[in-house]
Formats: sequence, C-alpha cells, structure tokens
Amino acid sequence: MSPRRSSTQPAKIQPTRYWDRETAFVAQLAACVAFISFAYYFQHNDLLLYGDAVAHINIARRVFDSRTPGILQLGTVWLPLPHLLMIPFLLFEGAWQSGVGGSIPSMVAYVLGTAGMFRLLRSALSVGPEPDLQARIAGWLGAITYAANPNLIYLQTTAMTESLYLALFVWALVYFSDLVRQSSQKDGPPNAASSALVRCGLCLAAACFTRYDGWFLAVGICIAAMAVVSQSNDHSLRRSCAKFVLLAAAAPALWLAYNAIIYRNPLEFANGPYSARAIEQKSATPGLPGHPGSHDLHVAFSYFMKSAELNMAEGKSQKLWVGLLLAGTIAILVLDRKLWPLLLLWAPLPFYMLSIAYSGVPVFVPTWWPFSFYNVRYGLQLLPLFSMTMAVTAFLLLRFVQNKIAKTAIVPAAVILLAVNYAFVWRAQPVCFREAWVNSRTRIAFETELASNLNKLPHDSNLLMYLGDHVGALQRAGIPLRRTINEGNHRPWKSPADSEGLWERALANPSQYVDFVIAMDGDPVAVGVQRQGLTSLIVISTTGQPTATIYWTHTPASGSNR
Repeated sequence: MSPRRSSTQPAKIQPTRYWDRETAFVAQLAACVAFISFAYYFQHNDLLLYGDAVAHINIARRVFDSRTPGILQLGTVWLPLPHLLMIPFLLFEGAWQSGVGGSIPSMVAYVLGTAGMFRLLRSALSVGPEPDLQARIAGWLGAITYAANPNLIYLQTTAMTESLYLALFVWALVYFSDLVRQSSQKDGPPNAASSALVRCGLCLAAACFTRYDGWFLAVGICIAAMAVVSQSNDHSLRRSCAKFVLLAAAAPALWLAYNAIIYRNPLEFANGPYSARAIEQKSATPGLPGHPGSHDLHVAFSYFMKSAELNMAEGKSQKLWVGLLLAGTIAILVLDRKLWPLLLLWAPLPFYMLSIAYSGVPVFVPTWWPFSFYNVRYGLQLLPLFSMTMAVTAFLLLRFVQNKIAKTAIVPAAVILLAVNYAFVWRAQPVCFREAWVNSRTRIAFETELASNLNKLPHDSNLLMYLGDHVGALQRAGIPLRRTINEGNHRPWKSPADSEGLWERALANPSQYVDFVIAMDGDPVAVGVQRQGLTSLIVISTTGQPTATIYWTHTPASGSNR
C-alpha cells in the first residue's frame, strides 16, 4: 500500500479546476521569464540562428505572400499547426523580418507548458479533493525545473516547434491523469472523466499536427485510455472513448490524405525528396557508414540519452539527472503505482530511438563522434520527464523521511541543486543555443551578403530563386516573397513533370517572367541557367556556402529597364 494513501474510503474528487489562482500565478511568472528572455535574445539578434526557424517563418509567410498563395504553401515535410499559428503575427513586415512573429506562439506555449507541468504534478500527487502542501511543493518544483531550463528558455524565443509540442504533450498528460483519477471514483462528478478524455483527445490532435512525436504519443495514450475505460461500467465514458480515439486519429489521417491527394504519395513527408531520409542520402559520403545509431537501437538509445543529458546539465552532473530519472521511475513502480500515468512522459525515448535507427534522423552531440552539433535539441523532449522525476523524488522523500531536520532540508537542497546545475549550463551556454550559433555562422554571413546585393536591385523587379536553402536572404532584405518565382509555385499534384507550371515555365525561359535570377551552385535554378545565355552581374562567395550568382535576364541590346 502506498505510504500516502489512507486505508479509509478515499475522499470524493471534486470537479477539476484547471485554472485556479495558484496555477495562474505560475503562468504569470513564466510569462515574465518568457518576456525577459525574449527581450535579451531579440536585442542580440539571436531569434533567427536556427535555419529551421527561418524556414518555419517563411513557410507560414508564403501562405499569403506568394505568386500562388494558399494552404498548399504549407508543404509536406513539416506539420502545419505551428505555421498556421504564426500567420496572424507575420502579416506585419517588421515581425516577419525580425522573426518576432514566429516567437509569439512559442512564448505562449512555454507559459502554458509551465502551467501544465505544475497542474499535472499537483493534481496527480494530491491525496484528497484539494491539493495538499506536499503536492503543491512538488508541483512548484516540477514547474521550476521545466521553466528554468536554459535550453527551453532559448528555444521558446524562436520559431522552433519544441515549445509548442511540449505544452501539448504536458496538457495531454494532465487530462489523461484526470481521466484515470476520475474513472476510479464511483461517486465522482458526473461526466468529469468523459470531459477529461475529450480534452486529452483535442491536445493529442493538436500535438499530431505539430510534430511526428505526437503520432507515437497518440498511439500510446489511446492504448492506455482504452485499458482504463474497459474497467469502467460508465456507458457515457465508453462513448467518449470512441470520440477520443477518433480525435487522436484524425490528425494523422488528414495529413496522410493531404499528402495522397496533393503529392500522390501518402508518405511523401517520410520518403519524398525533402524528407529526413532523402536529405541524409544526399549528404552521405560514399563508402562510409551512416550516422551513429543507424540500424542500431542500442547506439540510437545512447545518442538520444546523451542529447537529453546535454539539455539538462554540463559535465559530471549529467549522470545525476539520469539517476533521478531512474529513482523517480522506480519509486512510482514500487511505492505508488497509482501514479503510473506519469510514466507516459517516457514516450519520447522509444520514438527517437526508432527514428534515429530506422528513419534517417541523425543526432550528433559535441562530446561524441562526429563531435558536432545536429539535432541536439531533440533531447529536450525528455524535459517533462526530468521535471516529473525531480518532483516525485522530492515528494516521496517528504513522505518517507521522519527526521524533522532532514525533512526540512529536502526542498532547499533540491532548489539549490537545480540552481547550481542550471548556473553551470548558463555559464557554458545552453547546448541548443550553441547548436544554433555554430551551424548558423556561415549561413548568416552568406545571407547577409546576398541580401545586401539584392537590396541594390530595382525595388519593382521580379526574381527567380530557389528558396529551400536561403530564403533568409529575402527575409533580411525585406523583399516580399510574391516578387519571386520559386519552387513553392510548383503544382505538386502534376507528376512526374508539370511543363505548364509557373516554376517550370520560369526555369525554361526566365526572361519572359523575371528580371533577375539568383542561382546557387547545384540548385535547380543554377542547373536551368546553364542552358540560358544570361548576363552575370554579381558573384557572391563565402566560406562554407555555395557560390551565388545574380543574373540579369535582359540583354543590353534590348534597352529594357523593367
């Protein structure tokens, strides 16, 4: 029997209050952190270090700023919800150029994720209908561990998707945990379990439209929910379970259908030319093995766990956090199995093991071969798990320890440990920031130089350019995307070729459609320009980036000055 459970009849659980004063206060504190950190990174021009952040912003922007605007500009590889949430904030050119429009949804998600972490732990660890002191302390400790993480603090100021997904992940667990608690009470509030189940389904649907991690999570929670509901005689709960499964399955089904209709391949996002697998194959060196962990689950596990450690701590203290993971998990399994819903926070581990091993998703960490930074931020997906095990370990120590002096020291010791740990992370710089900075140096130098030259062109001129790699140059120059013809103007449902498409026609005869062509070595525009007699105006070469050439499409003899 759990040391915290009474042998008497459990108290009746009251209707769940998701936003009480204490939860709102947690959210307010998180909002202060979000704003202060945003102001710092904005002042230092660090919002657009990640190339993926630039890409997310411009995918959202081209939905309305394009020669062929519309929902199809969302593409296929990345899921659509983060881009849809950015669109209202990117209507303003300043918010687009600075990256602020992509930061706002991430910051809101960070606040909601922090509140959700507090709400999850406080509710799950409470004995009676009202939160007790020890459960509240654990909730605060988990929320602080989550919100104070330096890597999350940086990422939530950018247009990356981690902050949004983590918030949806945490709130899905909040509602699922409530389902488990409410369904075990025969005299609980009417429809409370059904309501929690539907809310959980909505969070899962949103998570499935945010990152592919959500698909794996949805399968796991659906199986767990059906197991819980099968133990109940409540027919309304069983009907709600059917709605829940449909909600959770709706997002993947719609995305597969979208890919099947538009790209004639329901798995275009997984095996198409822009998928992670295709990118890895293009960049692979002949004769050398694939990335670490390819077709090796053990190595994949090691690299993902190392990335998680790097997101939590620096140096030898990383192993302390792994110890807390094990201690918290074992404590739940041995001492209080009613907390088993919290163990679903382990879901990212098997997902990323499988992705690294079999889906062409590499993770490079600076401390292991090949001693570089790539997708290190994926380890941040275990932050809710780290936060939970920190809180649960402290909570159970408070329950078990009888010595008053030792008991009084538990919480201060945990807070000091956390503060010192994160202080060392800040001192070394968060690994996600280092990843972004190291990988952005040559790209930003190139795009800045290219943007400077693009600004010298006539402001009413039209451009032909492949935007897949360096759309940031247009963003820095403030050139609207609708002034360009790019690969987004291709009609993907026309396969294998579309000779009548705008993109294809412009590639075949640039002078009829644009005034200038921007070609980079090896891209589709450069290949097309080789067949044209265009006048080279400027050649831009920077270290670590392909050479870019700006061509004028009108011959001097024509006298045209469009």
